[in-house]
Amino acid sequence: MIRSRFSHFIQGAFASLCLWTAPVAAQEAIAQFAFPNTLTSTELLVRSTTDIAILAPALNAFVAANPRVAITYEQWGSNALYRDSRTACDGGAPAADVVISSGVHQMVDLVNRACASPYVSAHTTALPSARQWRDELWGITQEAAVIIYNTALVPDAEAPRTRFALLDLMRRESSRYRGRIATYDVERSGLGFLFAFMDSQEATTFGGLLEGFSRVDAVATCCSAEIIKSVERGEYLIAYNVLGSYVASVPHKNLGVIYPKDYTLFLSRALMIPRAAKHKEQAAQFLDFLLSPAGQGILAKSNLVQHHGGVTSALPQSAQRFIPIDLTLLVAMDQHRRASFVEKWRATFGKGAR
Repeated sequence: MIRSRFSHFIQGAFASLCLWTAPVAAQEAIAQFAFPNTLTSTELLVRSTTDIAILAPALNAFVAANPRVAITYEQWGSNALYRDSRTACDGGAPAADVVISSGVHQMVDLVNRACASPYVSAHTTALPSARQWRDELWGITQEAAVIIYNTALVPDAEAPRTRFALLDLMRRESSRYRGRIATYDVERSGLGFLFAFMDSQEATTFGGLLEGFSRVDAVATCCSAEIIKSVERGEYLIAYNVLGSYVASVPHKNLGVIYPKDYTLFLSRALMIPRAAKHKEQAAQFLDFLLSPAGQGILAKSNLVQHHGGVTSALPQSAQRFIPIDLTLLVAMDQHRRASFVEKWRATFGKGAR
């Protein structure tokens, strides 16, 4: 009986989403999740950068396991969510109960500004050190930054398996790929900035990549869904540093996915319980659910936990680079470093930014 009622509710949740996709605030979409025919005692407000459709199975499972807790889920862009969370932290706006963002460097900055509430449980302490910080920030996923390409238009032999191969491709085939290689715009996307900044710290190829992107008039754009659909349509032939979980979650026929063999970045979306959250106990319940074996299993089915087995099993341990949730990410928030980085980015993508 519970299963059938729950299945019926999934359809209802997305009916709400369709009605709420044009909010007046900075959020991009809103959906509500509640167990049907149950008297709700708590309305948990979750603000997140994760697409509603991708996280919906976990949200539905949580309210089914906790029927007296309903969730209002707001989907935001990472930069807007960071600004909103800072304003709420300073008392200038109502705070969410839970904030989840792929802009992990921004989340570390919020914690460093004393915007978070501490919490400790068996699930949080079981996390590896790279996925937790100060008992106030926790990584709930593991997602790879990948290269994607249109398999109908890019010969398999040309598909770049490493950054060195991508560099060679842009140098040899600049006319064929002119205006048809894409990546995130670091000014519009907090996630895009983080991936590009980590590349600049990690790889000797970063300067060459910028030169190559400039050579082929590469396009800097936003956001994941837009880039993926554009590659599938053939508007772009190749896209660099795309979040692999979104690629795997969108039905497609002609997309190839590459985990770069020189190194592949892995990101953990960070969850914070704001200091001013109204429902901290239920927020902690939600966190524990996501970190539990059941929650991680659901996230894995939604492709938000990617590094265990599957296509990544062929990637050697030495090629896996996990972005740590710790104080070192504050380097990416330094205003002078950011300004210098963005200036170089603008010089590279001046013609191709959208």
